[in-house]
Amino acid sequence: MEDFTIAELDWNDQAAVATARELVIGVFDNPLRYSAVRIGEEFAPARAPLQRCFFVAYHGGSMVGVGGIKSADWASHTHLLYLSVVLPAARGRGIGRELVKSRLDWLRQNNTHGRVLVSTAKAKRFLALGFRQLNRRVIDGKCLMFLEY
Repeated sequence: MEDFTIAELDWNDQAAVATARELVIGVFDNPLRYSAVRIGEEFAPARAPLQRCFFVAYHGGSMVGVGGIKSADWASHTHLLYLSVVLPAARGRGIGRELVKSRLDWLRQNNTHGRVLVSTAKAKRFLALGFRQLNRRVIDGKCLMFLEY
């Protein structure tokens, strides 16, 4: 495993916020569902009582990955893992897995109990972290995963 660091994105560090936003816009594979404007709107703190947090991965002094977690505004004690990307050149080093673990750790530190949902093409990664698959079909290459804590 190569050397990388994971850190919570500091909302006051506008340069880091802008870099994370541009990284997601540049890598995210669904511009019709997540336009640059929509992604940009996600890179701001949520209004209480909702929560939103991003973690970023650095390798060699450069940001190479981003992953978000936010409260579902339609279900109490429910959070969504979303807008997760790792630059293609940095994949295969465990960065994506560590971004997931960092977000789950943050969630458990800031909430006593709840649920987490994620739509993913990486089911094995999430099964290993205690998630279970909700649907039996894979839709557009992804399945819906669920974790209670």
